[in-house]
Amino acid sequence: MNMSMTIEATRPCELSALEAATLIASGELSSQELVASCLDRIAERDDAVKAWAHIDRDEAMVQARAADAAAPAGALHGIPVGLKDIIDVAGMPTGFNSPVYPGYVPTADAACAAMIRRAGGLILGKTVTTEFANRHPGPTRNPHDPARTPGGSSSGSAAAVADFQVPLSIGTQTSGSIIRPAAFCGTVGYKPSFGEISRVGVKQQSGTLDTLGLFGRTVGDIELFRAALLGIPYQPEPPRGFPFKVALCRPFDWDKAEACSRDAVEATGQALAAAGAELVDLHLPKDLFGTWLDEHRRIANFEATRNFGHEKRLFSDKLSRDLYEGRVINGEACTVEQYIAAQRKGEAMRAWMDDAFEAFDVVLTVASAGEAPVGLAHTGDARFNSLWTLLYTPCLTLPCGLGPNGMPLGVQLAGRRFDDEKLFAIASTVETLLKNH
Repeated sequence: MNMSMTIEATRPCELSALEAATLIASGELSSQELVASCLDRIAERDDAVKAWAHIDRDEAMVQARAADAAAPAGALHGIPVGLKDIIDVAGMPTGFNSPVYPGYVPTADAACAAMIRRAGGLILGKTVTTEFANRHPGPTRNPHDPARTPGGSSSGSAAAVADFQVPLSIGTQTSGSIIRPAAFCGTVGYKPSFGEISRVGVKQQSGTLDTLGLFGRTVGDIELFRAALLGIPYQPEPPRGFPFKVALCRPFDWDKAEACSRDAVEATGQALAAAGAELVDLHLPKDLFGTWLDEHRRIANFEATRNFGHEKRLFSDKLSRDLYEGRVINGEACTVEQYIAAQRKGEAMRAWMDDAFEAFDVVLTVASAGEAPVGLAHTGDARFNSLWTLLYTPCLTLPCGLGPNGMPLGVQLAGRRFDDEKLFAIASTVETLLKNH
């Protein structure tokens, strides 16, 4: 790619993170130019999208000038990043989209924020989350249609990347809070193998399920960002050549997905088969997987009611009914015996899926129930994501055209847990296929 032509043809804020990093490294773009372009875009669009909980324009430019004056520090040198507002950043307020913590400003960076700085990146601001990363929404709107939800709980993180307000952002997923908003907003979303990215300094809901995830505009952006957060050299996986084996998964609630979402998966499978992939069906045994939604819910709610113990004891009147009744009270009703049984079932599902991956390379399935729903009171159905969160598998949303209302659609790829690099290699091939299809 001719990067000089790219920068001449577009505003800096529209560059992918990988393009911007390459231009900054070559001296063809400064961090100040990139950050100023992002800030201008935010000023233009903030009234419509409302993706940010905190932005300090002056501080962002101070960081950009420091990056331009310094020797290259790492893979993200000079690149601005948005962080979901349940993640601590020293000197920036963390509000959790809740009245419980007015004026809370942490004095230490979360591990992921520290790793961004270590890689030369800068923290542009805090992106809007649903209340404590649950269901009660914030003000963010879908950048493609302000009457529709951007998804949740990583609402602002997905919308900001999709709307060219920042090239990269971090969110979290306990059910479907990376994969679904990415599909609704038309970005690439990545939920890594469980535990891969440190959660230190992140408000915990469920220790068993919470996973930090990433938003970018291309698979290459995600690989770059992941390398920085893990503190490893950026060495992108070469795209996987055909043939490889794709398992198409139609989960038990397949009929609850809209036709457009199901059709996107089927069409992607057929396009892969035509290109040389071997397409097979993945059938989940009902005796093991038939209650996975219940197991996920029991684990999440049992842990949440304890992790929100402080808020429950002192500020229950300031919690939304969505959180208090949907998580806290529900979790109190779950017995220890039921919780342990759910944990054992989850472990059995993971073992089954680990073995199943011996027969194929990647799973193809739905990323969301359909297009982003109209209305802002709810963030959409997470049932098509919760299973893969429970299974600890790495997952990627890839944009896959538009639905009948002109809204983005995505498909979800899932890899074997701890085989994230293999997932990237296949996803790069699928991404190219989808762009050309």
